[in-house]
This record gives sequence, structure tokens and C-alpha cells, in this order.
Amino acid sequence: MPHLQASALLFDMDGTLVDSTALVESTWAGFCERHQLDLAEVLSFAHGRPTRETVGHFLAESDLATAETRRLIAHEESETTGITEVPGARALLDELPPASWAVVTSASRRLAEVRMAAAGLPLPGILISADDVRRGKPDPEGYLLAAAAIGCPPQDALVFEDSGAGVRAGLAGCGRTVVIGDLDAFDDVAPRWPDFRGFRFVGPSPHGVTLDVPKPVTAGLVALS
Repeated sequence: MPHLQASALLFDMDGTLVDSTALVESTWAGFCERHQLDLAEVLSFAHGRPTRETVGHFLAESDLATAETRRLIAHEESETTGITEVPGARALLDELPPASWAVVTSASRRLAEVRMAAAGLPLPGILISADDVRRGKPDPEGYLLAAAAIGCPPQDALVFEDSGAGVRAGLAGCGRTVVIGDLDAFDDVAPRWPDFRGFRFVGPSPHGVTLDVPKPVTAGLVALS
């Protein structure tokens, strides 16, 4: 089997570790209905970005945007119907040394805790949320903060993402980024797997962490040994 090696593993949450697709789409559908917006356009922009940034992008009036952001966040934090792990995520996270991985999410900290618990996934020791950054993805700030918190040079970390905004953040912050899911826009630079089935922690190594992985859908430019 091929291997992935890195000093630290930095995971996005929604779409990467947690499958919240149905809930996210229904939440934004309600937003679009209230404000006569196109759902496909909103979903395309929203994926991988903080709620406040998406709302602010589509609603120009600041008081309305603030109220709508609060409404959406309250709904997301109270609703967990249909949330599951991305296949293989729990098995992998349960194997990893606690100090070797972090989550970097565009969700709030509270929402991240709710969704990780609903999916049956362990919380990491380091969780960088929308509450911790000034600029959300595609800005690399979150990934740079996570690498620093682990004590890892950014270029030695490996980012796992599923959205265009997230992949761009990973590439800009750490360089070494892989895709989980069906996003194919970065196949020339990022290897891609449908999920984490077949991923296995081999053990600590001179590189930090070594994973056995299945053959990727596409190889990208990240070195597989």
C-alpha cells in the first residue's frame, strides 16, 4: 500500500470528517427562501466558509445580516438530524496519537463540538474554529494557527479538505493538501480519496506520522511513498 507521511495531520470538519450535507443544504434552503436567493449559488459560495461570511456576502444590510447569522447558527447548533461520520473517519482518528492531529473548521467552536459528537468522533486537543480567526478560508490563517499550536512547521503538516475554499487555504498555508470526497478541481495538485476507508495509522516515524492508504483516485503532487 502507498504511504502518507507528515509531522502533523490537519483536518477540515464538514464534508471531510463529518457528513452534514443534508442538514447544511436544508439550512441554506430556508435562508434562500426567506431572501429570494438562488440555492445553488449560495451553496457554491458557502462551502468551506464561515456562516457570517456567506450571509454578509448575500445580504448587504448589516443589521439584517447579523440577525440572520444568529438565526442560522442557532438552528445549526440545535439540529443534528442526519449527521454521520465520513466513512472510515472514526477508525482513523481513534488510532492517531492525540498530539498529532487537529481540526480546522469554518464552523463555530460550539457547532464543531455538536457535530463531532453527533457523528461519534473524538474531539481533538487542538480545534481551530471560526471563533479563532480573523479571516476564514480560503485564507490560510486557520491552518497556520493549527500548525503552530501543534509545534509543527506548516510545510511539514498535511491538510485534509473537501471544499475549494478549504483546499486553497491548505495549499496557501501548508502546501501539502489532499482531498477527501468528489471535488476534482484540484486533481493536478492534490491526491484524492472518496473517504477514509482503508486509511490506517502505521505508527510514529522520523516524519511524525505514517499512514497506510489505499490507491488514490488521483495522485496529484503530494508524495506517496
